[in-house]
Amino acid sequence: MPGDDVETRIRLAMFRHLDQVSAKHPDGVPSDVINSFTFDGAPMRLVVQPGIRKPAILSAALTIRTTYTRPGFDAPYEDQFGGDGSLRYKWRGTDPAHPDNRALREAMVRRLPLAYFAPVTRGVYEAIYPVYLVEEDAGSHEFAVDLSEYSHWAGDGDEVLLERRYTRRLTKQRLHQVMFRPRVLRAYESRCALCRLAHAPLLDAAHILPDHHEHGDPVVPNGLAMCKIHHAAYDANILGVRPDRVVEIREDILAEIDGPMLKHGLQEMHGSVIFLPRSRRDHPDRDRLEQRYEQFRSAA
Repeated sequence: MPGDDVETRIRLAMFRHLDQVSAKHPDGVPSDVINSFTFDGAPMRLVVQPGIRKPAILSAALTIRTTYTRPGFDAPYEDQFGGDGSLRYKWRGTDPAHPDNRALREAMVRRLPLAYFAPVTRGVYEAIYPVYLVEEDAGSHEFAVDLSEYSHWAGDGDEVLLERRYTRRLTKQRLHQVMFRPRVLRAYESRCALCRLAHAPLLDAAHILPDHHEHGDPVVPNGLAMCKIHHAAYDANILGVRPDRVVEIREDILAEIDGPMLKHGLQEMHGSVIFLPRSRRDHPDRDRLEQRYEQFRSAA
C-alpha cells in the first residue's frame, strides 16, 4: 500500500486511535469512545450497525464487529470458528453483490488490514487489530478472518502456505486470550479481588491455573482480577487463595519486617476474603482454586 494512499493513512490513524483508547480502557472500550475517531479533522464512526464499516471515501471495508449476545440467547449472526482455527465472519445477508460484501471482498483481495471489534458486553468491545480476511466461502456466505499476530504474508509459495495454516491455528487461541483480560476485569468491576484497587490500568487478569494446564482455559471462572503487585505475588507463590476464597500469605513473608508495602500490601491480606463478581457464573471455580492452592502449599 503506498504511503500516501488514503486507505493506508486512514488505517494507520485508526490503529493509533485504537492503541490510545484501548490503553485507557483495559476492561473493554465503549462504542462511543471508539467512535470518537477523527481523520483529517472529520469524525469517522468505526462501530456501526449491522457490523461492517466502509466509509464512503474508501473502496474496502475498514472494520468488522460481532454483535453482543446475552448468555442463553441466539446470536443474529453466527460468527464462529472453522476447523482451521480462523474466525468465520458472515456476509451481510445472502447477496454476494451487497455493497458490504463487496467491501469485505475488496479488503480480502487487496490484503488490507482491518480492525475487529469483539464484544465484551453490550456496547463495549475489545479492539483486535490488524486482522485480515483470507478466504471467502460463497456456499456458507462467510469470510475467514485471520486474527493471528503474524498474518501479513505475501505470495503463495509452499512455505507461505504452511505459515498461513499455522498462524490461522493461532487465531482462536489469540482471540480467547485477548478477551480474557477485559472479561475478567469487567466481571470484577475493575477492582482487585484482594485489595479492591479500582484503577483498571493497574489491574491484570490472573490465571488460577496456567495456560499449559489441561484446565487452564482463558475463561472468567479461571481468572481473578488482581493489581500488579498481588498478581506477581500470586504467581510467585507468596500468596495463595484457598478454595473457600480466603487469602493466605506465606509464613516466611508474614515473619519479615520491612516497609509499608509489605505490611499493608501483603501481610494484612492474610485471612481476608476475596471480592467476588456479582454473577455466580463468573465466580472463581472451586476445583481450580483447590488445585492452585495445593501448588501454593507445596511451594510454601
